[in-house]
Amino acid sequence: MPRSRSSWLPARQVSDIMVSTLDLLKRLGDHRVKYVLVDGMACVIYGSQTVTQDVDICAPLTQENLSGLLAALAGAHPRFTTTRDLRPLPEDPEMLENYRNLYLITDFGQLGILSEITGVGEYSIVEQHTIQVDLEGAPCRVTDLDTLIAAKKAMNSPKDRQVVLELEAIRERMRSL
Repeated sequence: MPRSRSSWLPARQVSDIMVSTLDLLKRLGDHRVKYVLVDGMACVIYGSQTVTQDVDICAPLTQENLSGLLAALAGAHPRFTTTRDLRPLPEDPEMLENYRNLYLITDFGQLGILSEITGVGEYSIVEQHTIQVDLEGAPCRVTDLDTLIAAKKAMNSPKDRQVVLELEAIRERMRSL
């Protein structure tokens, strides 16, 4: 089976991840969850060859937004990845308001919900640096390319430094068009 060059995942698994991601993002939109797609999947939107197995979003962890998030994840068996027993996500948004980030596993895959992005700031700042894209008929806000590069530079891991080089090359190609 052919493999994706940079992710080393079978092509079928990459396809399944993308379908699950689209389903998840459509659910978030249907339930009017305020969020911005960030990190690996945002890189993919710009043409990055790096495929991750999780979805990261930046979102305000307010009671209203958490209510929408819980409704979007209803029936998808959301559980915390940060607990040994993969404890289920509470159904009461008030029980989640004091969290800064939520790391979940769902029937759609892994979901990271971040209240702020390193190198950029909290959701209210991140949302000012987005573009709107259409994903199979579902509108989605994604961090703009310059902000995505800044966030990856701030993370400064070997993997992120490699992605920065790729994203900078993509930005240069876009500017030359």
